[in-house]
Amino acid sequence: MSTTEQGRPTGEGAASGPLPTLDVDHTDPGYREWLKEAVRKVQADNNRSADTHLLLFPLPEHWGIDLYLKDESTHPTGSLKHRLARSLFLYGLCNGWIRPGRPVIEASSGSTAVSEAYFAKLIGVPFIAVMPRTTSAEKCRLIEFHGGRCHFVDDSRTMYAESAALASRTGGHYMDQFTYAERATDWRGNNNIAESIYRQLALERYPEPAWIVATAGTGGTSATLARYVHYMQHDTRICVADPENSCFFEGWTTDNPDATSDCGSRIEGIGRPRMEPSFVPGAIDRMMKVPDAASVAAVRALESAIGRRAGGSTGTGLWSALKIVAEMVAEGRTGSVVTLLCDPGDRYLDKYYSDDWLRQQSLDITPYATAITRLLETGEWSGTSSPATD
Repeated sequence: MSTTEQGRPTGEGAASGPLPTLDVDHTDPGYREWLKEAVRKVQADNNRSADTHLLLFPLPEHWGIDLYLKDESTHPTGSLKHRLARSLFLYGLCNGWIRPGRPVIEASSGSTAVSEAYFAKLIGVPFIAVMPRTTSAEKCRLIEFHGGRCHFVDDSRTMYAESAALASRTGGHYMDQFTYAERATDWRGNNNIAESIYRQLALERYPEPAWIVATAGTGGTSATLARYVHYMQHDTRICVADPENSCFFEGWTTDNPDATSDCGSRIEGIGRPRMEPSFVPGAIDRMMKVPDAASVAAVRALESAIGRRAGGSTGTGLWSALKIVAEMVAEGRTGSVVTLLCDPGDRYLDKYYSDDWLRQQSLDITPYATAITRLLETGEWSGTSSPATD
């Protein structure tokens, strides 16, 4: 004699009558108490955190254009990824994926791992970061400072599989920022980065920016910005700046979800070898492919302009923002442009601020630095010899 899916006997000799109600209760009071406390701690971190500043990049007054940088380096873990890590932890906790005593594992080029190590320590679970061996030494130090462990791979394209395998071997949870970044954040508000930008611009002379420029690692930030703009019916356009050795630009321009890149990005934190699930191509208006040398020239120009060092991803976005500013000047348009200061430059002193590293990478920033200087002095954009970046 066999049984149905409802547990009712079938076949010869089976009794007739109403089906029983099957009832299985997996309630675990100890886990639920741990979960409540873990969620409280993560939400309390947000509650005691101040908003990040909106900095002005100096431009000639008579242009009638304001350029802002949203300074995400002032988060407790020093980068834009603090917002993402908080959202991912809340998402994982409330889904029942993160459990006491079991490790959280993440594939990362560094900054997300630093922030996730912080939150893992906050709620008392182990953390393992799966990262390229080329990740900056300072990021590795910060991950370990927050109690995390670094697990290196030689090829960045293997991070996903290695992270999933580690989670399987340890019984932990693979956070998978590249899949869940766009859905873990409440893009309609709740003090996300887009809502914060518009609130801070409310008393400026151009409170609705013409453009917001973001860079893409997971794609989650650009998705949040674009969705919020559409939801609030703003006229702002969203531009995503992509570095060399990343497939996002090619995938977006050719409408190819299977686009890939053969090697990893030199600009840590952005650029991917595959089209990530959290990158939402249909939500954004424009993309630029920015040479790595231009990104480095831009972060060095930022230091000269406002006395702040930033990571290479900030330079990628700033270069694109300056190109948009140049277009506005040429067309006689006024307005505001916003981009992001993603993380501090002290994490990259041995890279983007090292002339030796530039020589090793065969990067010549001179023409790009000259283009920025010329723009700020004359309002003219000299561009480059490459149509893709001009």
